Amino acid sequence: MKNKISIYSFFWVFLAMVTVTAVNGQEKKLIQANQNYEKLSFINAQKIYLSVAENGHKSEELYAKLANSYYFNAQYGQAVKWYDSLFSMVQVPKESVNNLRYAQTLKATGKPEQAMEYFNIFTRENDLESGTLLAEDYLRLMDKNSGRYDLEPIRKIYNDNKITFGNVLVKDALYYSSTKDSYKILNDKSGWDGLSFLSLYEVRLDSSNQAINEPRMLKGNINGKFHESSPVFTKDNNTMYFTSSSIPSDDDIDDYKLKIYKSVKINNKWQKAVELSINSDNFSTANPTLNAEGTKLYFSSDRPGGYGESDIYMSTISPGGDLGEPVNLGSEVNTEGKETFPFITTLDELYFSSDGHFGFGGLDVFYIKILDNHYGNLLNVGEPVNSYADDFAFGIDLTTRRGFISSNRSTKAGEFVYDNIYTFKENAPIVDVYLSIIEGYVTDKQSKKPIEDVRVSLRDSDGLVLQEVFTNENGFYTVETNTYTSYFLKSEKARYDADEHISKINLDHQEINFQLQPNIVDLVPEIDLAKVLNIPVIYFDYNQSNIRDDAEVELQKILVTLNTYPDLKIEIRSYTDSRGDDDYNMKLSSRRAQSTRDYLVSKNIDSNRITAKGFGETVLINKCSNGVKCSSFEHQQNRRSEFIVTK
Repeated sequence: MKNKISIYSFFWVFLAMVTVTAVNGQEKKLIQANQNYEKLSFINAQKIYLSVAENGHKSEELYAKLANSYYFNAQYGQAVKWYDSLFSMVQVPKESVNNLRYAQTLKATGKPEQAMEYFNIFTRENDLESGTLLAEDYLRLMDKNSGRYDLEPIRKIYNDNKITFGNVLVKDALYYSSTKDSYKILNDKSGWDGLSFLSLYEVRLDSSNQAINEPRMLKGNINGKFHESSPVFTKDNNTMYFTSSSIPSDDDIDDYKLKIYKSVKINNKWQKAVELSINSDNFSTANPTLNAEGTKLYFSSDRPGGYGESDIYMSTISPGGDLGEPVNLGSEVNTEGKETFPFITTLDELYFSSDGHFGFGGLDVFYIKILDNHYGNLLNVGEPVNSYADDFAFGIDLTTRRGFISSNRSTKAGEFVYDNIYTFKENAPIVDVYLSIIEGYVTDKQSKKPIEDVRVSLRDSDGLVLQEVFTNENGFYTVETNTYTSYFLKSEKARYDADEHISKINLDHQEINFQLQPNIVDLVPEIDLAKVLNIPVIYFDYNQSNIRDDAEVELQKILVTLNTYPDLKIEIRSYTDSRGDDDYNMKLSSRRAQSTRDYLVSKNIDSNRITAKGFGETVLINKCSNGVKCSSFEHQQNRRSEFIVTK
């Protein structure tokens, strides 16, 4: 069934052909098998690969392609046999994604513990281990969103021997695809499984989404020679986008690609469909869905430059109906596996099917919120919408909380039948099981006052900005994140040095505060250049007035400032700690201030621009007054100099 899903649900696998140097009986079979594999005629490829393997031919490529061909047909019992052979031959396969496929296959055949092992290998090999959940964690979290749906088949159109899938409800009519009947004139059998080609149908439903009449094929010039499926309509229901298979110029019917077409309805009849500009004869484009405003078209495609076998893309639609350049939705949605069948709610919630994210079996339905400049957390919608089988073509009406899901599950657990449409009622909203809150305050490091409109950005380890928020008038910010991911948080505002912290994982709530150091300050009287230039302290040794080496480094900042601003004048203020005689400390501080002034004058600064004054122990910055026991470090904090702007 996975193979049927690949055509009927439009998943694609395009692997490079094997170079065969010697042409004998076995090699000829391999060449033919590779050709079939490239054309996605998996039934033929399976037979040929199986024959070669059973005749004793062994290779990593053979086992991998044989296993994958069963995998894509959802024949997990056979797939696991050949994945076993593959992993018995090579510990580390050339394609890491085979670890993930093996894990999904093991899960579907009732071996969850072994599935976890290979899923974790895939996670580690793709640098996903740090901050990433392992299989047992995913199972625990997926269970939190399970049990929210009442699910049942649409009984009047359910058929174990026919393929039926779709999710678009317009008023009381469900529009879907089916092999129910074949009115195709030519080539009315698919090379994938021998069934008739898909056509578009509609059937009326009652308030519980059960069919009340016999289905009928859509009227008009849209059902052609081959597959038509996945219809979606504009708000006025007069324009339809749908998927159709096409034949390349050499008329090789086994090598058709999938394309999206548009048809308009005139006099209640669909007109000849027009191919969209985003299509190509070199790759497939399928499964369209529209946002609520009809300004964005989401779809799946295996076009070059994606993350995996098929990805979710978006193109904007101009007021005149022209499509913009397709944009990949990125790694938060797409994986090395298959992402397909997108569905967008009126609240910009994206549902799609994937076998690249850890799930219950084959294809699972996932949810992610599309926000202004980032995504929410990716969530598995749970059972019973998801199962051991392939679950896809999800759609829901947010008003009634009713919807549809297509699946090749059987009434007997572990068995597979042809795809059928199920209707469901959602009884509870999805729970963001990953939700974590990071919040805090941003203040001025010198004044300690809150800073408004500071940009706080959430970044990954590569520096990619995932989210950004701004502080309010109290310097407060808050951001929603993933509990199991560590982030780099950067705060920045003009005239301040940026600050950065790293969040911790496995916390539902954490407070991260920032203190921003001003880096541009107006040089007005009473401004301390030490604070402006982020000079910690100009320290002096106990009972000494000579410039220390570490102080000399900091004094270079003052020197450069004075050279840059030739009219600037400053007063050097020197302080001591409380140890020793008060009068002595006053004289010592004066010597230190003078020593600092002499240093700057020795560097060709006009002496008239610098005054020096000692304050002794009269202005302490901590508790260490006379008679108070303090550490050497605490006393040293009071031995300092300031550089106050006087003009």
